Amino acid sequence: MTGRYLSAALRFLLLAIGLVGPLSRAATERPNILIILTDDQGRGDYSAFGTKDIRTPSIDRLCREGMTFDNFYANSCVCSPTRAALLTGCYPDRVGVPGVIRDEEPDNSWGYLWPRAVLLPKLLSPAGYHTAMVGKWNLGTSSPNTPNERGFDFLHGFLGDMMDDYWVHLRHGRNYMRRNNEVVDPKGHATDVFTDWACEYLEGRAGNKQPFFLYLAYNAPHDPIQPPPEWLEKVRQREPGMSEKRVKLVALIEHLDSGIGRVLTTLDKTGLAQNTLVMFTSDNGGVLANGANNGPWRSGKQHVYEGGLRVPFAARWPGQIAAGSRTGRMAMSMDLFPTALEAAGAALPTGIDGLSLLGTLRGETKPEPQRRLYFVRREGGMAYGGKTIEALRQGDWKVLQDSPFAPI
Repeated sequence: MTGRYLSAALRFLLLAIGLVGPLSRAATERPNILIILTDDQGRGDYSAFGTKDIRTPSIDRLCREGMTFDNFYANSCVCSPTRAALLTGCYPDRVGVPGVIRDEEPDNSWGYLWPRAVLLPKLLSPAGYHTAMVGKWNLGTSSPNTPNERGFDFLHGFLGDMMDDYWVHLRHGRNYMRRNNEVVDPKGHATDVFTDWACEYLEGRAGNKQPFFLYLAYNAPHDPIQPPPEWLEKVRQREPGMSEKRVKLVALIEHLDSGIGRVLTTLDKTGLAQNTLVMFTSDNGGVLANGANNGPWRSGKQHVYEGGLRVPFAARWPGQIAAGSRTGRMAMSMDLFPTALEAAGAALPTGIDGLSLLGTLRGETKPEPQRRLYFVRREGGMAYGGKTIEALRQGDWKVLQDSPFAPI
């Protein structure tokens, strides 16, 4: 017998006597991969965390049906750097993005995505994946740094850093909404628009044997805090003692959660859920001035204290990730890059900083990799002067400089 047939015979014998279980569908096929990224969602702003004044059944479902990370960090305390890290597997300043990219404000833009950086879709495509992005990009508004030019087969989203209005979708009077290279002008609340586009994409993949990677990047609950009126009223009625500031943020997050729920329901209805690895996180901590809940940790967005860096993370993959599991492993946004590639059976590039979480997700009990975690943010204005703020965590110790003009 050859080794291959001997292995098959041995597995059949072990299966017959009950020492192993049958291989799940997900174990024998390349999974679809869905990364859901929210914008400025605080570490404590979902109800599965234990927060009593918010209702997030869809995020809670991912925690209940998958694994929750108790020590997950965004790569930065602001948007663009974390997105660059997630899509390249590298610390953001290594790929040219230490701060927020604002192409519409060239004198106030603090990054440019390195042309030689290889993004996740570029590596998944040769592995046979169809790759798509829906939602907020924030890594460049013009060539060569648009999603299609950086590897995505399909784009339905917003190129800019933020919207001045959730209903009008403009930034400084400019329309950055795109369907591939076409300028589009959708109607409705941005969260609903992105949810609709994501569900349309998933419905189009149903029955297609080619696996897909969908990067769904919401702009909620980023400023401006504009929940739909019916969601605002729902929270007001339920939480009569809550401040109006907190009411608006909770309503915006609960509306966002309902959109995530529609995406999960679409996975169910199309039969895609069983073989789809879903990973959910946020790009940085919540904004305290908007009433965010960052758990027991200090400070929030724009700061390299723990409240600005710790974010939610949950992953679900039926048959591969144990439902209701948790881990204390420290991980970062950039770790999603090698995790997705390993799950897809794609080659890992050399020279990246991220570490795959797949073994942890599958319940393997190996020692946690020992590494230092580094965080950076560059910004202008009187408070920063074009300099960086930084933090470094090693084990239980952390050193930081939260102002470039203050002591370490």
